[in-house]
Amino acid sequence: METSRLILRQWRESDLDPFAKLNADPEVMRYMPAPLSFEQTAQMVERIKRHFDEYGFGLWAVELKEDAQFAGFIGLAVPQFTAYFTPCIEIGWRLAVPFWNQGYASEGAEAVLEFGFTECCLNEVVSFTVPANKASRRVMEKIGMSYIDNFDHPALEDGDPLQRHVLYRICKTDWDSKQHN
Repeated sequence: METSRLILRQWRESDLDPFAKLNADPEVMRYMPAPLSFEQTAQMVERIKRHFDEYGFGLWAVELKEDAQFAGFIGLAVPQFTAYFTPCIEIGWRLAVPFWNQGYASEGAEAVLEFGFTECCLNEVVSFTVPANKASRRVMEKIGMSYIDNFDHPALEDGDPLQRHVLYRICKTDWDSKQHN
């Protein structure tokens, strides 16, 4: 997939080092349970590849068109936990700090939603994060998602400061009307 400034593609061996650096950055991982080790990142890439094999979509590696720099990931995933809104398809992103606040997440997420609604015939896509993650919430709103509810993430222990999440959603009908305005 391509946008005006990005290429969203399958993962390459050369992505592992910059992705591990991104996942080890405490600033990038502030709203995640913990930074990831190199081995945890390698395992995550293998899970991403298996997800593509199983579902035909997943978290695409993102590179800049201008210089082929690896920036992170943007894509669709099937959450592996049970909540009142699952099963579902989630849109998510994780970019390295140098690529923040430049519109890359929104630009890539728009392309991913287009793919999800047109190529995968999805009826709905959700996204979620902790309430304090204002940057991701802005991306969700910018791409047309609406706040739905709060929930406690079932993969996190009671009392964990990251347990409380906000849930956003966009339906195909909302996407279609947004595209025609």
